[in-house]
This record gives sequence, C-alpha cells and structure tokens, in this order.
Amino acid sequence: MEFADVVRARHSYRGFLPKAVDEQTLKEVFELASWAPSNCNIQPWHVHVVSAGACDSLREKMKAAAANQSNANPDFPWQGKFSGDYRERQICSAMGLWEHQGVRRDDPEKRAWSWMRNFEFFDAPHIAFIFVTDEFPETVRLAADTGMYAQTLMLALSDRGIGSCPQTSVSCYPDLVREELGVESRFKLLMGLSFGYVDAADEANNFRTERAALGQSTVFHS
Repeated sequence: MEFADVVRARHSYRGFLPKAVDEQTLKEVFELASWAPSNCNIQPWHVHVVSAGACDSLREKMKAAAANQSNANPDFPWQGKFSGDYRERQICSAMGLWEHQGVRRDDPEKRAWSWMRNFEFFDAPHIAFIFVTDEFPETVRLAADTGMYAQTLMLALSDRGIGSCPQTSVSCYPDLVREELGVESRFKLLMGLSFGYVDAADEANNFRTERAALGQSTVFHS
C-alpha cells in the first residue's frame, strides 16, 4: 500500500480470527520494526512475541489475574487524570467502543465484560509484550523511543494485512508475564500489542475514532 493508506488503515482492532500469522511473516515484520529510530540508537525495547499454546496459557492466567484486581502491580502506575479536551476524547472513545460492542453505560456487567476483553487479548492468536530495561534513568525518553518502535511495528503489520491493538491494560500484571516468559526483573513491562488477522464479523472492529483538527495540536512558525 501507499504510505498514507497504511497509516490510515491502522486501527485498534478488538476482534481477531484464530488463524495464526506464519513464522516467516512474523520475522519479517519484527525485523522491519527494529529500524525504528531511538535516542543515540540505543534501541531500548525488548520484545517477547507469544503465540500458539504459550499465548493461550498466558491468556487464561491473565484473565484469572484480572478477575482479582488486587493483584495488579504495574511497573509504570497511572498517575493523575485526563482533563479538558483529553478527557473529552477519552470519554468519546469509550462510549463509541461500547456502542459497537452493545454495551450501555448504565450496565456494569457489560462494562466489566468489555474491560475483560483486554485480558483475553481480544481472541488474538499472538501478543507482543514490550519491555524496557531499568538501567537507564530517563524513563520518559525510553518510553518515547519505545513508542516509535511500537508505531513502526503496527504500521509494518498493517502493511501485511495484519491488525493490531496496543494495550497498556495488560501491563497491570508484569510479574505474571515475567514469570511466564522467563523475563528478568530488570525488564519493565511498558505495554502489550495483540495482533492477528481481523475478524470482520466482530462489530467492535467497525469502530473508528476521529482526529483533532491540525491546528489543535500543531503550530507552524515561519
């Protein structure tokens, strides 16, 4: 596809088919993503791609952990709340997704179901867990580098007809993920990325968000 088409084709998909992406395509996509830029080319991301039985096992354990919210211990806890335009966009996004999932705001059981879909990885046959090492003091800079990597990865997947959904929700249970995958404690879980071939029959995949007008986020000087 043309680059502009790839960018606009990328959406956060929340329903996947059980069909796995073949190993050669996986290697090609993740190799391409490794060309993302980073500060001084340090490439701080450490990625574990989980598929097949390992993915199913982790999915079940993540669901069980999420059912007991007291077990959550993210390496990067949420701080503060969105306000103003940011809060409005957050609410519009949540309400739009719920509408496509058949969830009413006044239905706590369905809202809980929608939230739990995160920990089912939206039935995706693959999930990538993206870590950063704790040896660097500038965590925000590492997160910026890793964000550029994640975006490059999602565009590379999109170019191959593979959908994805970036998820900070799964970072609530880093100890579980580290233990399951044999990851050292010095690697901190920043996010997950569920991916696979999109289930066109899942109405949630028809949900689209809008973007703010250019002038709201970008100022040109001359």
